[in-house]
Amino acid sequence: MGKGSLIVYCGPMFGSKTTRLLSAVDRYTYQNKSIIAFKPRIDNRYDLNEITTHSGLKYPAVCINNALEMKDIIGENKVDVVAMDEMFMVEGSAEYLLELWGNGMDIVISTLDLSARVEPFEEVQKILPYATHIEKCPAVCVICQQDAFYTEKHKPGGENIEVGGADLYSPRCREHHSYFNA
Repeated sequence: MGKGSLIVYCGPMFGSKTTRLLSAVDRYTYQNKSIIAFKPRIDNRYDLNEITTHSGLKYPAVCINNALEMKDIIGENKVDVVAMDEMFMVEGSAEYLLELWGNGMDIVISTLDLSARVEPFEEVQKILPYATHIEKCPAVCVICQQDAFYTEKHKPGGENIEVGGADLYSPRCREHHSYFNA
């Protein structure tokens, strides 16, 4: 068994989590590591076959619905690094990524940690305690321009996971998030 790392970039929307993920993947590329990247099929904001940042950085990825699909794709292939964007959206991902990490793979994840209702996502709760490195990536509050650690949904209600961008969500600090000021 190797000594893989388990890196998690988490925080609100617009906190550059995916940018950090792609930077880590770029570093692994220079180390000549074999890399496979995944993203949730539900996240169709930019491109179905690439992890894409809000600023346009891209990396090829396989779209999946759940961890079983990830397992089928990895199979018996020799992979050094698994990158997962928007991990909170992929059912069963925590358990399978922990299994891969336990087998010595490097795992790098970008994910929201809290919903717009300020509730922890289940998959994220399951994996964070095992992380070898966690980076909380704040955005900028749209009201006061201070660090924003939360995501506010413009129109309350609906599903806990709804794919969208600035049309649906904005980053907020604690002082300006409606949940803390109800």
